[in-house]
Amino acid sequence: MTVFEAASVPGEAPPADSVAPRESSADAPTSIARLNATIRDFVAQWGTVWVEGEITSWNVRAGNIFARLKDTRSDAQISIRVWSSVRARIPADLAVGDHVIAAVKADYFVKAGDFSFTVSAMKHVGLGDQLERLERLRAQLRQEGLFDPSRKKPLPFLPHVIGLITGENSDAEKDVHRNAELRWPQVRFRTVHAAVQGDRCVPETLAALKVLDADPDVDVIVIARGGGDPQTLLGFSDERLVRAVAAATTPVVSAIGHENDHPLLDDVADLRASTPTDAAKRVVPDLGEQRALVAQLRARATTRVSQRISHDIAQLEQLRSRPVLRDPEPLIERRAQEVWLLAARSRDTLGRAVDAAGRRTAELRASLRALSPAATLARGYAIAHREDGLIVRDAADAPAGTVLTLTVDRGSLRAVSEGEIAEADVAEAPGSGSAAPDEGSDARR
Repeated sequence: MTVFEAASVPGEAPPADSVAPRESSADAPTSIARLNATIRDFVAQWGTVWVEGEITSWNVRAGNIFARLKDTRSDAQISIRVWSSVRARIPADLAVGDHVIAAVKADYFVKAGDFSFTVSAMKHVGLGDQLERLERLRAQLRQEGLFDPSRKKPLPFLPHVIGLITGENSDAEKDVHRNAELRWPQVRFRTVHAAVQGDRCVPETLAALKVLDADPDVDVIVIARGGGDPQTLLGFSDERLVRAVAAATTPVVSAIGHENDHPLLDDVADLRASTPTDAAKRVVPDLGEQRALVAQLRARATTRVSQRISHDIAQLEQLRSRPVLRDPEPLIERRAQEVWLLAARSRDTLGRAVDAAGRRTAELRASLRALSPAATLARGYAIAHREDGLIVRDAADAPAGTVLTLTVDRGSLRAVSEGEIAEADVAEAPGSGSAAPDEGSDARR
């Protein structure tokens, strides 16, 4: 049965001058009153259902309560009404952010065309059930390695800028600022305010984390809240927030301030601080402590350097007290005598070697001079060349009329051959009787 077929359900009679919605057309439209009555009669058949969700708004007017419930696993929401007659039967401490289950019945108001649910019963979700779901998620995330110490990023020694996510004008914000500035007066903050409970907690914290993680000047991010009961801290165990913190590139410090039943954010953060004050003390160093440490290191360095200098002076004095350094002249004199003797021996040996080399050089020079053609020319011999450069060794090589060049000891002269002469004529030539036989042979050449 469709919504428009539900007009047959007993109830307030629709206007008589209007067709049923299922029979409507452009020529015969139905009336709004009849349409609303049809919808009301249809939803009246649904009966009462139990739903689970989180209270996102809670307004009391004239004894009645007008509120909204949000699905804890999605963004789906419904409007609810708690009449004054039912209000006395529900817990008096219900407030925004509470996780509840409610018995609701669909109700459609014909005059206003307003759809909502009327509450007949409502109670808190058992904390044990919530904690059980929380522990199952904790086990899953641990199995995925999101809690491993190896993946936690170290905090910088002195951050340039600290990103802070906390409630606006909250005590947590004041504690972090005050204690950080007491330790390091020049510390700088970039604070992004976010709701720390209720339905806006997770989306606003996620948005703030995204902004600060993308800022290159921010060196560490602190998520702070001044404690609270486990019910109000459920937003800091939301799986979306936990995974976003694990994926952040900037180190994240969890400072929720709740020792028992700590949220999952404490497990996945790079550092867990017990309180916002503790977070401030662990994020920035103490100026006084650092100055004391520098003074201590300076004193230690001065002591070590003084000890080293004193040790080196003692070593030097010990070396200077040795005889060889106290009176080095006798050692130098002995060494000087040895050097003088070695130098004299070297000069004598070198002199003898030079004399022997000189004599050998003279012998070689005499042998070379004896074998040299210039020595032969100096004794009165000559070398005859024809014009074609041939040296005349046989008289037949220079027939009559041959132009010859005669090279003697000092210079050359030109001659013309008259031909070969008889040996008898040679024997009668002046000076031929005193020439050696082989020298006569050279003369003939």
